[in-house]
Amino acid sequence: MMHLLTSPEAWAALLTLTSLEIVLGIDNVIFLSVIVSRIPEKQAHRARQIGLALALVFRIILLSVLVWLIGLTAPVFSLAGYDFSWRDLILIGGGLFLISKATHEIHAEVEADDGEGKKEGVGSAFFWVIVQIVVIDIVFSLDSIITAIGMAQDLEIMIAAVVIACLIMYISSGPVARFVAEHPTTKMLALAFLVLIGVALVADGFKFHIPRGYIYFAIAFSAAVEFFNVLAKRNRRKAGNSPM
Repeated sequence: MMHLLTSPEAWAALLTLTSLEIVLGIDNVIFLSVIVSRIPEKQAHRARQIGLALALVFRIILLSVLVWLIGLTAPVFSLAGYDFSWRDLILIGGGLFLISKATHEIHAEVEADDGEGKKEGVGSAFFWVIVQIVVIDIVFSLDSIITAIGMAQDLEIMIAAVVIACLIMYISSGPVARFVAEHPTTKMLALAFLVLIGVALVADGFKFHIPRGYIYFAIAFSAAVEFFNVLAKRNRRKAGNSPM
């Protein structure tokens, strides 16, 4: 352990891997922000805490069973000339779940349907939010840790990078969730990105890799445009309320 603390290569690996894990965690934060927006604020806060704690736990568990995890990339069957591993099947299933969930939420927003929380009890709604968070945490954790394995050799560095990234996700999730809840157009944009991320996961499962840089650039660019749009609306509202 001491040689890692004094090794410039180890610190460089930690910085690089932490940055990558933070970027990969954007998907998780977006999903959490959208999924908790339909339950009361107090429960939403608890759901975010539970969701991010589970994300950290899943990542550390996966890191501790690296041999088994690497085995998930071995082909289990072939179809139409494609070899599919358990990892591929998990990515395809998770991607389809994201697409389905985001499409359902977009439909609810377009139809102005707030009935989901009314039809179900508060406890039941909270339970299903946690179930959905667990499902997507497993998918994102798998993708994140397999990336980490390819970038670092030392388990300590991987665990440190994952813990730091999860802490940053925790700090940022609250403000992001509040912003999404307060601005309906931002929520619709986040849902559109979840569809895009779901498509990317399904494509990965079918061995067609879409470079994540394209997706994250689109997210960053659209988020910047939306930020200036919200700022412009706020300034117009202030100008309209100011005395002449």
